[in-house]
Amino acid sequence: MNEKEIGEIRRHMRRDRSNMTTIYGCYVNAQKEIITEFSQSLGIMPENESEKYFALLKRTLSGGIGKNLIEITFKTSQVAGSEEHGLLMKLRETKLKDEEARQRFYQKVIESVTMEDNYLILLGCDSYDVPFKSKDDFSQADNSDQVYTYLTCAVCPVKMTKPNLHYVAEEKLFHDGAINQMVSAPILGFLFPAFDNRATNIYNALYYTKDAKDNHEAFVENIFNAPIPLPAAEQKQAFQALLGATLGEACSLDVVQTVHDEICQRIEMHKEAKVPDPLLIAKDDVKAVLKSCGVSDDNLAKFSVDYDETFGFEAELHPKNIIDNKRFEIKTPDVSIKVAPDRADLIETRVIGGVKYILICADENVEVNGVNIHIKEPEAAIV
Repeated sequence: MNEKEIGEIRRHMRRDRSNMTTIYGCYVNAQKEIITEFSQSLGIMPENESEKYFALLKRTLSGGIGKNLIEITFKTSQVAGSEEHGLLMKLRETKLKDEEARQRFYQKVIESVTMEDNYLILLGCDSYDVPFKSKDDFSQADNSDQVYTYLTCAVCPVKMTKPNLHYVAEEKLFHDGAINQMVSAPILGFLFPAFDNRATNIYNALYYTKDAKDNHEAFVENIFNAPIPLPAAEQKQAFQALLGATLGEACSLDVVQTVHDEICQRIEMHKEAKVPDPLLIAKDDVKAVLKSCGVSDDNLAKFSVDYDETFGFEAELHPKNIIDNKRFEIKTPDVSIKVAPDRADLIETRVIGGVKYILICADENVEVNGVNIHIKEPEAAIV
């Protein structure tokens, strides 16, 4: 799914637009015991309450693609007849009304989620009459030729609030308040099936994780039984380590800078072209840049093998997961230098008298602890 498709479903997930009739929930404690289950009609629910449920479910369609929103792909054999895909399809086809299927799903979530706090599993099923869109992106709401029926799930921590003084209007006084159990924003969730090319795609799901450092692999394994990429934060570390380890002495400032600049340029060109589909970087894209830097065939071959072992065979990566396109940074054990990506040319490395140096061009204003300083040329020695 691309940003436009995700946005289209998000806009639909509102009380005044959605066709969702019932919200289902399972409240679980930290010991993996079910405290209660419920199903509530959205039609008779107070408007402010139903809007809060929609806000929680909608939150699972937020964040960056490839970072917080991750595409899950099922194998053909899974779609043809697997327990995990069959359960999701059953939930969807019955619009969550099958109690036995819900119970199975709840148990699969409970088996794979561990939290210090209690948590709430929310489930909703909705049907969206997909409006026809012309080539010029003009939407015709009254001209729909397909219905997109989807499940949405959110797993939300429930936090215990601390008792505080609160104002009681009738007495015009402040009194100690009771401890409340407050539902927090979801830490994970998913949309199934995917809404690809503005149509139903039962081969894919869109998975959400709040923390880019944690993809909750056990949950993905238990619910989807499908591979998931490394967490976004780990992808960057793995890519950096991969370049350093496979290139060895060939891993110079120029090589790293060229790779960084090339990926930054692709991000910028993709943004300017307004291409709806996410930008992806393949192994061969990086190899082409390395080859242009004069990296040897042996090092390129090693990079290719190590890349597949690290990220998966021929895996494509979201560029913002492997570089920071907002800055260029150089570190030593004692010094950290951050430079705007388009001015990385100000830095060079050099060996002077057998000592390795990082040189920074400083023709413009220079500040030290916020104070402008002047760099003077050394005075000639008096003989």
